[in-house]
Amino acid sequence: MTKRKGMLQKLSLISGIISFVLAFVAGIVLYLRVDTVSSGDVISASLMASVFFFVCVGAVFTTIGKADLPSFKIDNAEK
Repeated sequence: MTKRKGMLQKLSLISGIISFVLAFVAGIVLYLRVDTVSSGDVISASLMASVFFFVCVGAVFTTIGKADLPSFKIDNAEK
């Protein structure tokens, strides 16, 4: 039986997808920039770091968003 996802889990999943999109955009900008300047440029290095960061953040957020977390609500039915 699957549990309903909370608002923060849904937000985490959306943030993970946005992070993967930002990693893709940073990768495209990096690819276009390397053609004009060398890959040892400071801005190119920061774009490479941004791609790595966004991919890692996206992996963590999508894992949190898809996890089947237990409910921590206290059940008062047993009195």
